[in-house]
This record gives sequence, structure tokens and C-alpha cells, in this order.
Amino acid sequence: MFYTTDSNKHGLSHDPFKAIVAPRPIGWIGSKGADGSINLGPYSFFNAVSDHPKIVMFSSSGRKHSQRNAGETGVFTCNFVSRNLVEKMNLSSAAVPYGTDEFALAGLTAVPGRLVDAPYVDEAFAVLECKVTEIIVPKSQSGEPTENVMVFGEVVGIHIDEAIVSNGRLDMSLARPTARMGYMDYSEASEVFEMFRPKVETVADKA
Repeated sequence: MFYTTDSNKHGLSHDPFKAIVAPRPIGWIGSKGADGSINLGPYSFFNAVSDHPKIVMFSSSGRKHSQRNAGETGVFTCNFVSRNLVEKMNLSSAAVPYGTDEFALAGLTAVPGRLVDAPYVDEAFAVLECKVTEIIVPKSQSGEPTENVMVFGEVVGIHIDEAIVSNGRLDMSLARPTARMGYMDYSEASEVFEMFRPKVETVADKA
């Protein structure tokens, strides 16, 4: 099976693109508007893009409430989505009017960030406090701007619940991170295995 994306004639009942790019971590973004209203929304177009400095990115089709608030205040938080919070995360995705408090809507506790003026989910196992570094609109290959908005933020503070710390490391079997698959599907990282990067001489010996 092969198809070109300009026609998108794949013959399937649903577009498979997002199912192929999976699992995708969920950026559960806490933000505050210039008017003082707080917002919480999940984004499956999210990931870490740099370690030095620590930078994360979230994106959506159109400038949604999180992008608006991040642009107005220059800060946001990213909250870890664990299996025990997925239902509340889903509640916070409702398309409610601007200014609606999704923390209250989902029955979550909003706590002010220590370093940024944005709320975070107190129940989350981990939280990244971020300062916006840039907001861009990606372009297509023709050079035309797309309808997407990408927000990049440098992580300036990290909260970790020690309940998920084991032997000096974050234990993902305890944290049970949840990711977005294709369509309306989600997955939980319930099986974790370790694999070390091979040394050059080892690869050469096996070649």
C-alpha cells in the first residue's frame, strides 16, 4: 500500500497518519491568560526537543487557549499524564469557552508555579515549569503558512513526586505514562525494558 499525501487517497476509513506517528506523549498544558483566567488542555503534538537547554514543544491546529495564554504571559506548565489521571485529562479536553477553568471542570487542584505565573496539576507525578522561547507557524513545502501554531518553552523548574522514584531513577512502571495512539486510542507504558546503545567495536564485530 502506498499513497501520496497531496491526494490522501489511502482507501482506509480513517486517516492513518497519526496512528503511524505513535505513541505520542501528551503535553498537558497549564496556562494563565492576561485576564487572570487559568486553562488546562492536553496536546498530543508534544515532545521534548532539546536537553541542553531543556526545551519542550506543543502544537495544535489553530491558536487555541493554551497558545493564546502562552503568548500573552510567556509561560506555561506541562503536566505528566499517568494512567490514573487519563479520565481527568480527557475531561480537560472539552471544547469549552475561553476563560473556563478546566482544573475545576476535571476535579483537579490548580497550584501556582514556583518560577512561572502559570498553574500546574497538583495531582500530577511530574511537572515542567516553562518559559516561552518562541512561537512559530510552520510552513508547507510551498512556503505557505499552515494553520498550526507551535509553542516552544525552556524548562526552568521541575516537580517530581517521590512516589515514582525508585533506586535513584524515575520508575515508569510506577508512573504508568499514558500516550496517544491513532484515532481515539491511548496506550499505557506498562511494560518497560532496558537496552544500552552498542559500542562501535561491538557493531563492527557483528557486521
